[in-house]
Amino acid sequence: MQIYNLEFTEQEIRDAVAAGKLLSMEIEFSRLCNFRCSYCYVPNRSGESNELSREEIKDVILQAKGLGARKIIILGGEPSIYPHLVEMLRFLGREGLEIEMFTNGSGIDANLAAVLAEERVRVVLKLNSRDEAIQDRLAGKNGAFQIIHRALATLRQVGYPSPEQFLAISTVICRQNIAELPAMWQWLRQENIEPYFEVITPQANALDNMWLSVTSSELKELFTRLSAMDREQFGRNWEPQPPLVGNKCMRHQVSCVVTATGEVFPCVGVTIVLDNIRNHSLAHILKHSEVVNNLKNYRQMIKGACRTCEKAEECYGCRGAAYQMTGDYLASDPTCWRNASGVGS
Repeated sequence: MQIYNLEFTEQEIRDAVAAGKLLSMEIEFSRLCNFRCSYCYVPNRSGESNELSREEIKDVILQAKGLGARKIIILGGEPSIYPHLVEMLRFLGREGLEIEMFTNGSGIDANLAAVLAEERVRVVLKLNSRDEAIQDRLAGKNGAFQIIHRALATLRQVGYPSPEQFLAISTVICRQNIAELPAMWQWLRQENIEPYFEVITPQANALDNMWLSVTSSELKELFTRLSAMDREQFGRNWEPQPPLVGNKCMRHQVSCVVTATGEVFPCVGVTIVLDNIRNHSLAHILKHSEVVNNLKNYRQMIKGACRTCEKAEECYGCRGAAYQMTGDYLASDPTCWRNASGVGS
């Protein structure tokens, strides 16, 4: 079974935990963004004056590589409008690191698409609805639907998707799109595009937009339906469990996030600042973090229904949801339908 963005096996994760290593790192180059997504985990997308320099970004990437990381996941802001993106992609390529980039597609023209293809960047394009009005509303920007589809067409022109040029669509599950998601999943499978569907973490913008919310029972129904579709139509077998459809999130075992200002988080949902890479090395921060060590030792540290769940050996729910909704990153996931105290069930 592969876990966490389809990349790492259970054995690789166990080995990395035992050795105190990373397998991946998520990083923001800048928080500047031209969309205002209603569910975004960062409330301020205007960019900040104290963001990391290119040299600092490269240095922390090399630190992650030294800790065993094979994959760098580029978050945002919006990476495709970051002025030094091509330089960073070429740097990552020279270092032999696998690259995955989440993007709304704004800056993907023919030239950037060619670089993405050359560096074999795993592109994850954000698309939440095939209905133009819904997509634009969720993105907080008129014309977002057209921007995303232009980017998709441009990526197709350079060979995406293919075995060498991985393409995924990132979709949050919300009230506005839940009815169309089975058809969207089927379309993506038929197009050989990997669907990244996930439950919204209730933080930042999502807390101000509760109209997005769906109940845990609705999530269970959707996950179960998509699992049956994958099994019956596409020969893919997986157990329905949140927060990722058809995948498992165990990222705290093997990954971390470095923000555009150098802060280190366990993940984008567990917004506990471990330290800043301008103060200490990444290795020092991760080794000496009580939060990181507790998450790696989750079977002993996790609480409530998640601790006693029949899936506990292979799942610990969404730690981000637990932290954002209860203030305790080790609490049971309140959004999981297996949790008897789940909200909205």
